Amino acid sequence: MNTDHYTKLRNMYLGAKFNEKIFPTTECEIEQEKATISIDISDTCFHALGAIHGSIYFKLLDDSSYFAAHSVVTDFFLLTSSFNINILRPVNSGKITAIGKLKFKSRRLFIAESTIYNDAGKEIAFGTGNFMKSKVELTEKIGYV
Repeated sequence: MNTDHYTKLRNMYLGAKFNEKIFPTTECEIEQEKATISIDISDTCFHALGAIHGSIYFKLLDDSSYFAAHSVVTDFFLLTSSFNINILRPVNSGKITAIGKLKFKSRRLFIAESTIYNDAGKEIAFGTGNFMKSKVELTEKIGYV
């Protein structure tokens, strides 16, 4: 278990300008082969029908899968090479939580899946992603602190 690595990944995620802007109340926990990310729903995430936009589902699924995979990669930044999502039900209030788990790893390819639950514990979306090692080292320059 590499808690220093998990802390640095968490700091990198929470410190990203995009995350600070759209999810100011994000909770993030990273552990061995697993990542959990929760956000409070606000109307800034809604589409015209008053529920969260599909891009929010994608972002949480991708992010939690990504960090589940990255929990076992300590040298280089990972990149999402593909991601597939399935949305099961709309959400327009409360907190949602995405739980990502690593399913496969090789030297350069990592496959992880994630499921999003609403605050009543119902599954609202799931997805699977492929992640590849980049040539960018994990350093303070990219927020890995």
